[in-house]
Amino acid sequence: MGLSKGDHLFLVDGSGYIFRAYHVMPPLTRRSDGLPVGAVAGFCNMLHRFVQGLAKEPPTHMAVIFDYSSKSFRNDFYADYKAHRPEPPEDLKPQFPLIRDATRAFSLPCIEKEGFEADDIIATYAEAAREAGARVTIVSSDKDLAQLVGGGVVLFDPMKETTMDVEEVEAKYGVGPDKMTDIQALAGDSVDNVPGAPGIGLKTAATLINDFGDVETLLERAEEIKQPKRRQTLIDNADLVRISKRLVTLDRAVPDLESLDDFVLQPVDPTRLLAFLTEMEFRTLTARIAEAHGVETPPIGGPSGDETPSETTGTTDAPGALREMPPLDASAYETVQDMAALDALIAEAQESGLLCIDLETTSLDEMRADIVGFALSPRPGRTAYVPVNHVDGEADLLSGGARIAGQLELAPVLAALAPILSDPAVLKIGQNLKYDIKVLARHNTAVTPFDDT
Repeated sequence: MGLSKGDHLFLVDGSGYIFRAYHVMPPLTRRSDGLPVGAVAGFCNMLHRFVQGLAKEPPTHMAVIFDYSSKSFRNDFYADYKAHRPEPPEDLKPQFPLIRDATRAFSLPCIEKEGFEADDIIATYAEAAREAGARVTIVSSDKDLAQLVGGGVVLFDPMKETTMDVEEVEAKYGVGPDKMTDIQALAGDSVDNVPGAPGIGLKTAATLINDFGDVETLLERAEEIKQPKRRQTLIDNADLVRISKRLVTLDRAVPDLESLDDFVLQPVDPTRLLAFLTEMEFRTLTARIAEAHGVETPPIGGPSGDETPSETTGTTDAPGALREMPPLDASAYETVQDMAALDALIAEAQESGLLCIDLETTSLDEMRADIVGFALSPRPGRTAYVPVNHVDGEADLLSGGARIAGQLELAPVLAALAPILSDPAVLKIGQNLKYDIKVLARHNTAVTPFDDT
């Protein structure tokens, strides 16, 4: 793998782009045959904007990395890994190969390998580039990749346009990149079904690791922990924590990958790219790229020669093109009663770029209402409720009765939600959201950007 000092490698987490594109874009279909192409359109728009942004300081090497499938070598030693993840939506499945084609149309290498996740491939290339003295920018918002930061490797979030180095990892997670797998092993991850230790979130995990040094030392000295419940949780779940450490640790030596020599950044071939975009019938993006390259916009037509609606308008003429809601699944509805589950829900919203929110309160007067709970949904078919101030009986609600046990406290819930509620990369959605915004404003919590149904 040939890279040298002074080179700069960009590794793009393509799988992360796919799901963000799918959830952000409307459910478009190709007019000529009804093929779903909404995620392809979103992916192409994102990739085009990103590549344009590299013009001032382009990398020397670049590749887009994908998950081969939902299964990896981790399932060999923990069968339930990612077992709770639903199957991809039916209208997304035919778009996976098209998104690979789109990557190649942008003259970028498209890399995946059976048995490994995209993160493992990224880790392997990042390690090789670091050893060669090159700089590496990993383009992703996935916290699992924070363990790779340092020694010339940084993590760039393309939606927030922020770069995370060692200091930023420490500031955000309370530990350095070299301890990220330790805190993830303790906290687990409900999205990927990494078990961890029940009731321990990332903040508590960071405190424990800073006190004991690493997971193995912590487990060996668990009897020294002063809090009885926390001590017993670690003793009872020691084997699961060790398995979790293996699950979250990235493989930095994936075999038989394409050479880094193949990743030398190539100029976009407008003929090849425009051919793909016209085949997808993306009128707006085709015209934009043709203009940027100073060539004539090729014609785009359906069966009768009419052009398809713009991929950015959210409209479609194809019958049955609207994406259906997933069928009701009771297991997708969750009552959140610990911070680890709330952190997992927030992580899902960061991945999807969407968060539907509705407050349960004690009054219709937003200036007097107290918050009782938060209804949250990070994606269609996935809903959770976070109770914070429920009391026994309706009469008690009016008179300030006894608070029901098993709820989170309001203050830490607000502290956890505040960053994502103001995150410009995550769209907040609600009904009559002005009311909720005013209630949250009284708690010094801002909501932006948002859409009100």
